[in-house]
Amino acid sequence: MTVLIADDHQLVRDAVAHYLDAESGARVSVAESLAEALAAMRAAGGFDLVLLDVAMPGMAGLVSVEQAVAANPRGAVVLFSGSVRRGFVTDAVARGARGFIPKSLPARALVHALRLVAEGRVYLPVSFMAGETGDLPEPLRHLTPQEGRVLRRLCEGKTNKEIAREMDLSEVTIKTHMRTLCAKLGAKNRTHAAMIATPHLAN
Repeated sequence: MTVLIADDHQLVRDAVAHYLDAESGARVSVAESLAEALAAMRAAGGFDLVLLDVAMPGMAGLVSVEQAVAANPRGAVVLFSGSVRRGFVTDAVARGARGFIPKSLPARALVHALRLVAEGRVYLPVSFMAGETGDLPEPLRHLTPQEGRVLRRLCEGKTNKEIAREMDLSEVTIKTHMRTLCAKLGAKNRTHAAMIATPHLAN
């Protein structure tokens, strides 16, 4: 699998490139601007996958996404960003992008997402499209996005082990989030936290 990482943050490029090479044997190229990315796609005749940072130099919104898609007709272009509006993602997909991968995605989940895209599927994080990273009701907006994701799963009746598996985190990390949630919500335990939050999340 050939992959182009188009991102202007060297640390991000190097970390993702190293992990993909080690875990999937991908042949990875890098670019730090839209101009470099387009030139790399032309020179290589396209890549199986292009991770496109939406905020790197040269990017001008959806028109730039369309340029990248047009330059890589036999492969997939996936938005790669730390933060992007949901509407932008859906518009980009309508223009040929094959989804959105958050930079916060755990490394193992990143490889899984890229494999899905390589198989011809569109990858969109369930939590992103369901609004789990935002749009929390007013009483819960002091929670971090990660805490919000944990809390929603808790209110669905899932165990710490199930939440850890879904979010690709350790059970110890989930237990730490639970303690923080209980403190922020003034709850005695995880069950009490779910009782406090459920009426708000059901709205």
